[in-house]
Amino acid sequence: MACNQSSIETYEYLLPNASHEGDSRVPPPPATLRMSLAVLMMLTVVAGFLGNAAVCIIVYRRPAMRSAINLLLATLAFSDIMLCLCCLPFTAATLVTVRWHFGDSFCRLSAALYWFFVLEGVSILLIVSVDRFLIIAQRQDRLNPRRAKVIIAASWALSFCVSAPALAGWTLVEVPARAPQCVLGYTELPAGRAYVLTLVGAAFFVPFAVMLGAHLGVLHAVRKNAVRVHNQSERLDLRRLPRACLRRLRRQQQQASLDLSFKTKAFTTILILFVGFSLCWLPHSVYSLLSVFSRRFYCGPSFYATSSCVLGLSYLKSVFNPIVYCWRIKKFREACLELLPPTFQILPKVPERIRRRIQPSTVYACTENQSAV
Repeated sequence: MACNQSSIETYEYLLPNASHEGDSRVPPPPATLRMSLAVLMMLTVVAGFLGNAAVCIIVYRRPAMRSAINLLLATLAFSDIMLCLCCLPFTAATLVTVRWHFGDSFCRLSAALYWFFVLEGVSILLIVSVDRFLIIAQRQDRLNPRRAKVIIAASWALSFCVSAPALAGWTLVEVPARAPQCVLGYTELPAGRAYVLTLVGAAFFVPFAVMLGAHLGVLHAVRKNAVRVHNQSERLDLRRLPRACLRRLRRQQQQASLDLSFKTKAFTTILILFVGFSLCWLPHSVYSLLSVFSRRFYCGPSFYATSSCVLGLSYLKSVFNPIVYCWRIKKFREACLELLPPTFQILPKVPERIRRRIQPSTVYACTENQSAV
């Protein structure tokens, strides 16, 4: 309807079986591309569910793993699971059939759920990034499991408050005729545009700016600390120190080096998650704003194909996080192997006591209560 009227008088839906002049000018992508994207999305559902479910199971089954940072990462994994299960299968089905078969009421509900789980995942990633900044740059370790649970509950409530107006009708959400999923449609109403600015800003631009500043602050602090330690080592004449002081100094330097290495490695993992979030969500955020504010873009002949690619890229973030955990975190890899049935375990399980003898470095336990998964 937005493409057939000069102005929109009210919030309306495009009925699934209705025929419009504008729709005939927007042919769907070729069947080969649609089927490929649909298969990719279903693989994303399976991989996202299994990978993020492993994170949740590991944190739930091991009381020692229920630190503040792990509770946050488990919440992030749960939001990705719900995003994959509640939205992605319907998008894949619509891509294959080029029709929405689930009704206009569920269309608005699915759009609200999409933004709800996206907002929750972004808020958790923002909290984790700020926590890393406070620990490394400001040396303030204030987050504990109890506070983390309160923050998680508050993030769910805030995400619901921001996404609920889409369900109540504050913006135009159209049944898929121009896109494979219920997306924000073009509107000229000031209230609708203001809400979309708030929604997209809360889902990407504001968290991106805060996380970018936090990561830059951490990098500056790490560089500053490295320069300070190097300068102190050059000014200190170790030959004039007594042996007892020299041994104590070396132990302190080794402990500080291990602690800094642990914190830097955890920060690097969060930084990689931030980069993945930015790459997956920047195109979708720009696309959403153009859909609402640009009639020419929304009614253009390439809108359906653009929507399919952008939505597929945004869903890849759900698979990206477990891959990063498996790549960066050794404990996560070991815990995932333990979850496999004995039939699929190729190598025999080595007891923890023997592993410590083989690798004495595993005895070291970081005093920081924010140890990562």
